[in-house]
Amino acid sequence: MKTGTLLLGMIILIIPLVTVAQEEVVIDQIVATIGQNIILESDIENQYYQYRMQSGIIGGGSSVRCQMLESLLFQKLLLNKAEVDSIVITEIDVEQDMNRKLRFYIAQFGSRERFEEYYGKSIEEFKVEFRTDIEDQLKVERAQYSIVEHVSVTPSEVKSFYRDIPTDSIPLVNSTVEIGEIIRTPPVSLEQKLFIKDRLRELRERVIDGENFSTLAILYSEDPGSAKKGGELGFYGRGELFKEFEAVAFKLEDGEVSSIVETKEGFHIIQLIERKGEYVNVRHILLKTKVSPIDLAMAKAYLDTVADLILTDSLTFDEAVLKYSDGDNKNNGGLLINPMTGTTGFEVSDLEPSVSFVIDKLQVGEISIPVIMESEDGKQAYRLLYLKKRTLPHRANLNEDYHQIQQWALEDKKATTFQEWIVKKADKTYIKINEKFMQCDFEFDWFEVHE
Repeated sequence: MKTGTLLLGMIILIIPLVTVAQEEVVIDQIVATIGQNIILESDIENQYYQYRMQSGIIGGGSSVRCQMLESLLFQKLLLNKAEVDSIVITEIDVEQDMNRKLRFYIAQFGSRERFEEYYGKSIEEFKVEFRTDIEDQLKVERAQYSIVEHVSVTPSEVKSFYRDIPTDSIPLVNSTVEIGEIIRTPPVSLEQKLFIKDRLRELRERVIDGENFSTLAILYSEDPGSAKKGGELGFYGRGELFKEFEAVAFKLEDGEVSSIVETKEGFHIIQLIERKGEYVNVRHILLKTKVSPIDLAMAKAYLDTVADLILTDSLTFDEAVLKYSDGDNKNNGGLLINPMTGTTGFEVSDLEPSVSFVIDKLQVGEISIPVIMESEDGKQAYRLLYLKKRTLPHRANLNEDYHQIQQWALEDKKATTFQEWIVKKADKTYIKINEKFMQCDFEFDWFEVHE
């Protein structure tokens, strides 16, 4: 199980945005040929240099270089599959992925300026230099996904997988909880909506009169992700934005400013920066509506009444969820979903601190007093929390941890499927590796003659 998981993880590497340091001059040469593709020594050294920078390692590293070469061999096999399968990566795909990676690197430096100063290159120069690498990496990712996308496990395979784990190797599972909620979201008053729309109307007029949209977005927009970038969102395709927002954005002309648009996030004005086919890049200013203290207090009182009904056995928690909750999860018994696992189980460390604090004081089957919360759209609301289940630390078993074991079994089967594909593909592919790497202890036998 462990080897297969690591193998899958090795395939997709972030394209390093660094080059070998000047003092570590490498006389470049081909170290491997695989089909029509080659691997240069500089490819390995660039990755190794970044690895050293991140890990604080000095010198040595022959085994690490061997692992990196094998990972590159995997990638070249997948790149060949992508070419055979005619996998197409659009300019928009490349731009979005590159922007995502650059945001990650820039965040490490604290600012775009520091990033550019450190590497002595502008963002645009980086984009030009690494565009082909990013495109190839996306092809590799999609080719890898295509190999395992239809892999699934049956209940009997899950049980068989579990039985094959040596008893002393069955993983320990930490204490987990299942939590339900009943949410009461106070309505936003008409007066508040009119006030926000008047503010946005004023900002729109200022743009029409010649003020810079980006400057106003930085000063006034309540979207923390885009405000600091002048309201710019980057390229999005159809179906990726709020439908009300998207319907307006795709109708705008270059530079045009929309009328006021309402979504569940609040109210927006939108300016089109650029459109490429079925993708748009826009900037926007978002102003969010606020809930009044009076309406918030009424929501708390409402949930006090619901809690009394449950405590007096007038209805069950599940019945109360269906009848009274405003949550999107009301048809799921009000259960919280762990975004990291997709299941209803949470380790205590995975919970928001505010939830953990409340749940820690509850016994299984108890409900909390109404506690304040912030909804996904940033509005204040109240909710009742219900502790449905709590497990103690234990070794994984099929009764309590079936979903977790199912995931382990699925990952193991995917890894096996991928390994089998590598063996079959390598056997039909011409591969030649430089003698310098003959001492490498590879996971696969790349040194066999493949003609």
